[in-house]
Amino acid sequence: MQLHSISLINYKSFSSADFEFDEKINCFVGNNGVGKTNVLDAIYHLAFAKSYFNPITVQNIKHNEEFFVINGNFLKNEQEEKIVVSAKKGVQRVVKRNGKMYDRVSDHIGLIPLVIISPADRDLIIEGSDTRRKFLDGVISLSDSKYLIKLMTYNKLLQQRNALLKYFYMNRTFDSTALSVYDEQLVDLGSYIHATRTAFLESFTPIFRKYYQQISRSEEVVDIYYKADFNQRDPAQVLKDAQQKDMQLQYTSAGTHKDDLLFLLDDHAVKKFGSQGQQKSFLTALKLAQFEFIKQESGTVPILLLDDIFDKLDASRVAQIIDMVNDDQFGQLFISDTHPERTEAVIKQTQQSYKIFKL
Repeated sequence: MQLHSISLINYKSFSSADFEFDEKINCFVGNNGVGKTNVLDAIYHLAFAKSYFNPITVQNIKHNEEFFVINGNFLKNEQEEKIVVSAKKGVQRVVKRNGKMYDRVSDHIGLIPLVIISPADRDLIIEGSDTRRKFLDGVISLSDSKYLIKLMTYNKLLQQRNALLKYFYMNRTFDSTALSVYDEQLVDLGSYIHATRTAFLESFTPIFRKYYQQISRSEEVVDIYYKADFNQRDPAQVLKDAQQKDMQLQYTSAGTHKDDLLFLLDDHAVKKFGSQGQQKSFLTALKLAQFEFIKQESGTVPILLLDDIFDKLDASRVAQIIDMVNDDQFGQLFISDTHPERTEAVIKQTQQSYKIFKL
């Protein structure tokens, strides 16, 4: 998978910009605030039809403008793919592939395999379970469209069940038959989601452990524990047991939408007991494992975006990542950094072709 070129109109800090890329390594260098991360985010936007840093589409339009347009020209399996993502205030975003607009934006997900490693990834450790579920579901959905459809259906049914619970509470009434219609569907879909997540983590976790050992060069044992209401419990009974609580809370308090991932280092929570270096290594290994998993599942080498990576990892950890690049595991890389000399010195070690864009 390669991105040949990209053009931006009114995207974030850019009024207009065009870039033509090297097939291997591309570096955006300059002071803070010049738009390095915005270019990486535009590339991410082409792959996922949304920003990595601000998923509210209209907020990515340049100030005092009415719209933005991102054009990208890719090469995938020797076939050209022209992707356009545009948005206008008051109008739904538009995603086009080779001039044809998608009926559903979700149909685009998975076409452009891509992984980003960013300082913002720390949210995976410090934020709530919703952030970790989104990561988990995002990786699975890239190679499993059936899973994505069932997940979206589950979330719609969940909203409807919550609306019904609120109606019961406001009107001091209860209809077990009406509630059971939603429960049966949520149990069926939730069981599928739970089983798929469990199978994914069984494959994903060993890859993650391998990368952590390579980056940290330590004997520390890392693990990912899947915390779920449906672990060793009957899904139908889970919803039934929570029914009285749901009536008081006016929302569904149990199910796969409450699942979480516990990140462990030597059987202790990384969030509480991991040093900054250990947390950074953990997150980088997590994203590199995502990269390898997508590569295995899709049969295509994803694009890799490294946002401010050299400021967030010490020299030894950066060296380990560069060694991986030299092993030709990776395809096209995009890097942002504030120090041009440091960046060029590091990428020269790879003996790969590269371009440096000074912003």
